[in-house]
Amino acid sequence: MKAFVVDRYERKQDLRAGEMPVPEPREDDVLIQIHAAGVNPLDAKIRDGEFKLILPYRLPLILGNDLAGVVVRVGSRVRQFKPGDEVYARPHKDRIGTFAEFIAVKEDGVALKPKSLAMEEAASIPLVGLTAWQALIEKGQLKKGQKVLIHAGSGGVGTFAIQLAKHVGATVATTTSARNAELVKQLGADIVIDYKKDDFADILKGYDLVLDTQGGDTFKKSLRVLKPGGKLIGIAGPPDPDFAKEMGASWFLKTVMRLLSYRIRKTAKRHEVSYSFVFMRASGDQLSRIAALIDAGSIRPVIDRIFPFAATNEALAYVETGRVKGKVVVKIQ
Repeated sequence: MKAFVVDRYERKQDLRAGEMPVPEPREDDVLIQIHAAGVNPLDAKIRDGEFKLILPYRLPLILGNDLAGVVVRVGSRVRQFKPGDEVYARPHKDRIGTFAEFIAVKEDGVALKPKSLAMEEAASIPLVGLTAWQALIEKGQLKKGQKVLIHAGSGGVGTFAIQLAKHVGATVATTTSARNAELVKQLGADIVIDYKKDDFADILKGYDLVLDTQGGDTFKKSLRVLKPGGKLIGIAGPPDPDFAKEMGASWFLKTVMRLLSYRIRKTAKRHEVSYSFVFMRASGDQLSRIAALIDAGSIRPVIDRIFPFAATNEALAYVETGRVKGKVVVKIQ
């Protein structure tokens, strides 16, 4: 099968287009013919080697973290899916590889795709949808009437998270550039802050939750907008001890992660708020719930561009510009 492969970790290095064997499904796997794959900043970070400590992949590695396609074979223990089913998925983090014509995914990471979406639209959802769900609903326990700040509202996670927070009934503030202000308002943002002109930390106060996708200074300043008991949830790091425990990290890695997040956890405690790191995990059950919201019209995909499969490197380069509105997708079939 055709695939785009990382041969060695290197910044800005093009992926190699080559032939790879079609994966053999295990007994609890679903073999999927991929029709479209989402392209994410995470893909560039994996290619650059930024996660090699916590995600020790064996190279060569087929890159790609979310997909939509059709089931072609199922393992002997699979009960939920059959050949011909149209599905979407975020593979488990140790078995990625959606920039390819086929992939074997563990059954519990797969869901029937939303009926109302084309393959390219469905492929844009799994990674950002699960990230937003696990940050806002699972970790954040976001409730009707609460106030949430979602950074980078016009990005992949941001466009989904705004809609999910509005569905819950929260008041949503977001940061974006002036050129994307209308988009985030259409998605449901109540307060839009132009990050190039205004400092969100001077404007917002008394928030229950902040979803930070940026890290750095934005991350530190976010503590100031939270009320006592509020929650800062980061997806750009640093990893915290709870994450180390969830992933079953070694003693050494647990120590490293504790040290990396020590300062921010200490500062959060001083502000009487909490800090959590989310590294999204695969979940077919949550994707099924997300599909129901999409088919009910509560959430819609936001796609910036669709590239042909042969232009996967160009798609990844475009994502790295940081100017994408919503998601970028490659069409494979």
